[in-house]
Amino acid sequence: MTKRTAPAQTELPGRPGRRLWHVVVPLKPLALAKSRLGPAAGEPGRGRLALAFALDTVAAALACPPVGSVTVVTDDAEAAGQLGAAGARVVPDAPRAGLNAALAHGEQRVRAVEPGAAVAALNADLPALRPAELARVLAAAGGGRAFLADAPGTGTTLLAADAGVALAPGFGVASRARHLASGAREIGLGGVDSVRQDVDTGADLRAALALGVGRHTAAELDRLAAYGRQAGDRDGGAARCPFPGRAPGPRAASDGVCG
Repeated sequence: MTKRTAPAQTELPGRPGRRLWHVVVPLKPLALAKSRLGPAAGEPGRGRLALAFALDTVAAALACPPVGSVTVVTDDAEAAGQLGAAGARVVPDAPRAGLNAALAHGEQRVRAVEPGAAVAALNADLPALRPAELARVLAAAGGGRAFLADAPGTGTTLLAADAGVALAPGFGVASRARHLASGAREIGLGGVDSVRQDVDTGADLRAALALGVGRHTAAELDRLAAYGRQAGDRDGGAARCPFPGRAPGPRAASDGVCG
């Protein structure tokens, strides 16, 4: 579903005083994405997982009532096609100068169309994202710049900037400290685990699975688990789980990463 907003619309229709947020999601080319999942998922598998995570993230954001639009910044043609079909506006990563430059470019493109837009940068790897939890975070984000730390408490999964305020993203390693030092306010909400749980490692993925992942991620994990079982059959041995620390079993991967 594609959300469309009238030019310069900054409030929820029928809800004066409630901000309408325009979300920017950055996504690396799939061949470069999620390198730390490579040993577990394999080289093609990690790119497919990255795309599945992004599809679930964008679907949840588009289903969130305070979100007026989702803009994905990516140079990956496959991801652009699928995310565009899912309802996102896709723009190329024209700066090609890293994550923060991509986010600043996305912010600029959004505000070229919506000059009074409130903008939120959101990680692309939130496969368990719940629209209601995202709505709570955005409701707490108004007034200047604000951010939500990731589950470990060292990174950032969301950075929001109110109308007329520059996003000034500082994502990357130890971004929580960087955003605090830049003057952004930390959003201290509890009960928004799905907005905090990004996925870089197998342990992160198991944590997201415990929350409940979206359909694209579940389907891709099922495919990887089936491949592991087939590989085990071909080798005449036990099924091979593509994620460490989990015993392979007959259950789908979406039930717990290979059993």
